[in-house]
Amino acid sequence: MNRPADAIIDPDQAWRAVMARDRAHDGRFVTGVLSTGIYCRPSCAARHPARANVRFFADGAAARGAGLRPCKRCLPDDVARDEAAVAKAIDLLSQEEPPRLEALAAAVGYAPHHFHRLFKRATGVTPGAWVRALRGERAQAVLAEGGRVTDAIYDAGYSGPSRFYAEAGARMGMTPSAWRDGGAGVTIRWATAQTHLGTMLLAATAKGICRLSFDEGEAELAARFPKARLEAGGEGMADLLAAAVAAVDRPGRMASLPLDVAGTAFQQAVWAELMRIPPGETRSYAQIAAAVGRPGAVRAAGSANGANPVAVLIPCHRVVRSDGSLGGYAWGLDRKQALLARESDSLP
Repeated sequence: MNRPADAIIDPDQAWRAVMARDRAHDGRFVTGVLSTGIYCRPSCAARHPARANVRFFADGAAARGAGLRPCKRCLPDDVARDEAAVAKAIDLLSQEEPPRLEALAAAVGYAPHHFHRLFKRATGVTPGAWVRALRGERAQAVLAEGGRVTDAIYDAGYSGPSRFYAEAGARMGMTPSAWRDGGAGVTIRWATAQTHLGTMLLAATAKGICRLSFDEGEAELAARFPKARLEAGGEGMADLLAAAVAAVDRPGRMASLPLDVAGTAFQQAVWAELMRIPPGETRSYAQIAAAVGRPGAVRAAGSANGANPVAVLIPCHRVVRSDGSLGGYAWGLDRKQALLARESDSLP
């Protein structure tokens, strides 16, 4: 016997997901609208129904069993197909010679433009960006092991040095050799300031902020970038520091600041998803994993969350456990709780 989803999950939580059009809940349940006789994804863009007319079902089969039909706008029965297509595409893009968009879309059974949007929605990046990030990840692995840059170029799948330097320089924020050599040839300006969370360290390259942390100083920064040229203060650092302090003290209303951070393809997708969480709201590690198209990678999503090099600016504090408890936080649970409280207080 099919059971409605409100026999399985909290209907209030499900309704909040519908009101937020939260794509992370697509595939977890469907929304039955009794007044129209249809059922939708939680993220459906159609006008929201009255709460009294809504019933939640575990899946489309349960909704159809209650006499409802699928929405023609959001196509709720295609969720599983979409997830399978993205998973297959990721495997194809991991090949030594990944297919172009047209061939990729054809292989998974979608039109190119539609699949381009679907892939970006699921992973946070386009197929092309995924390939570039994957190549960079492979190159970083070779460089981190002390390999030669020329070996990294071809082992990672680049066609030649020019493409490698163009992509890796833009993605890593420093040249490949500098990344391997602990920041050799890169100038990093840094400063500390007092916030309501304690002493904050801010460090930035010419491209943007590369580190925001707490209870750290020059020694910890030098250990992270042992061959970089570290300079205290410097031109433009005062304005950047003031903006970062404001972001920490008012996390619900922080301005967009330039970042210079590097991570694996998966980490980048997770960080992009974290940036989409509205202030005052939270997501579970499972929801983040599902949102980037890897629902089985909950633990990996947690690790990517913990690897965030710029606290607050990439809001990893907005991720909690599925039971609602805070989970972990690199800078202490008291700080995580304080950030979430400030965000809630700043809401109208």
